[in-house]
Amino acid sequence: MAEAASRIFHASLLPPFSPLRRGPHKPRPRFPPGPSLLPPATATKVVCSVPAAAARASEARRMIPWGCDVDSLENASALQGWLSDSGLPPQKMAIQRVDVGERGLVALKNVRKGEKLLFVPPSLVITADSEWGCAEAGEVLKKNSVPDWPLLAIYLISEASLMGSSRWSNYISALPRQPYSLLYWTRAELDRYLEASQIRERAIERITNVIGTYDDLRSRIFSKHPELFPEEVFNLETFKWSFGILFSRLVRLPSMDGRVALVPWADMLNHSCEVETFLDYDSSSRGIVFTTDRPYQAGEQVFISYGRKSNGELLLSYGFVPKEGTNPSDSVELLLSLKKSDKSYSQKLEALRKHGLSASQCFPVQITGWPVELMAYAYLAVSPPSMSSQFEELAAAASNKTTTRKDMRFPEIEEQALQYILDSCESSISKYSKFLQESGSMDLDVTSPKQLNRRLFLKQLAVDLCTSERRILFRAQYILRRRLRDLRSGELRALTLFNGLRKLFK
Repeated sequence: MAEAASRIFHASLLPPFSPLRRGPHKPRPRFPPGPSLLPPATATKVVCSVPAAAARASEARRMIPWGCDVDSLENASALQGWLSDSGLPPQKMAIQRVDVGERGLVALKNVRKGEKLLFVPPSLVITADSEWGCAEAGEVLKKNSVPDWPLLAIYLISEASLMGSSRWSNYISALPRQPYSLLYWTRAELDRYLEASQIRERAIERITNVIGTYDDLRSRIFSKHPELFPEEVFNLETFKWSFGILFSRLVRLPSMDGRVALVPWADMLNHSCEVETFLDYDSSSRGIVFTTDRPYQAGEQVFISYGRKSNGELLLSYGFVPKEGTNPSDSVELLLSLKKSDKSYSQKLEALRKHGLSASQCFPVQITGWPVELMAYAYLAVSPPSMSSQFEELAAAASNKTTTRKDMRFPEIEEQALQYILDSCESSISKYSKFLQESGSMDLDVTSPKQLNRRLFLKQLAVDLCTSERRILFRAQYILRRRLRDLRSGELRALTLFNGLRKLFK
């Protein structure tokens, strides 16, 4: 789905190896953290019913078709034909090369606002209950209670390794060989291009989770069943591929008890910030559908929403950044930190930790303002020791775990709190400005044309992201300066009036 990135980027990627979203009101499925993902595995001797598993493993890197070039229409056409033969009803859309994204679904006929499209039957949807081509592998994973996300990741790798004998071979062949995700940025690239943005930390955390999950599965299960999970097939490269597919294409279906699923055909839809429609299961038509929130003319690309996500979140999972100012859900993470020189540092930190927060905490800032949680954190950060009895209340408000005083205000420290936020805002702006000023001279030492193309593309994504995030911070800076000016001018007027009254009564 998130195929909105340049083919230059794809052609130069090194490993041989996106994107529907649930409705805007549904939370993104969280990827389970780290190495303690699974309970201890039980070593059971099982033989995969798929013949010549070892031989298949040795040929894996050379032969397994890990998807296709992003702008390839040949595999997409094969997918469309296979889906039709497998029960997909006639559609009002077809896969074509498009301007927004490289492949997308285009209306074949005029489509009305409020019309239901797609109708993908559950038999053509991949879920944790889907039948495995190698049944023994699926049984081993389910016996070990592997959660849905890693289970589906392994399922994709397993079915890809079966090649033509998998019922999903046409679908897998149409997936991007390199999902557009920050999973594929090296640590050096993240540090160089996203140093100013907090999305860098999110990307590092995600990569760490994928590596931790792979290591856990390898030690608990794969190493005990090498005939089912040969390392030539089930390795970190293939895991990055499969998790890249899941992060960019997995959807949560509210009407199917929130089940997560891959929906072939539907995941060829590209994202638009201007639409609100999302996928769900429709019991009357017994298929996965979405309802259009605008009309489309024949030949026009049809869009869906991946959810109300910031530009950073869209880059993190899908590898693209909307044009500056076009995403009403855009936000930037502003980092706030307690000062270790604060006399009440230990007390404040204890209060924060009690409510799941830390001494350094990020809060989203939008072009329209910031959440009350950010203001509560700022009040806590600047509050004097005399307010120690309110530290816990402020920490609870900063964590959104309180039902009282949602719009809390402390006039006696409001100026200090606003100045504290402004200082953090301006510090962040300076990092963005430094990166944007230096970005023109980056990568001049690269001599390989392919590597140059890759780095230029990554740099452009970073420039687009940093420009949009700095724009939000500039707006916050303006609002904060204006509030501080009004606050200080009001105090000056009050002081002038007080001095005038004092002189009057002398």
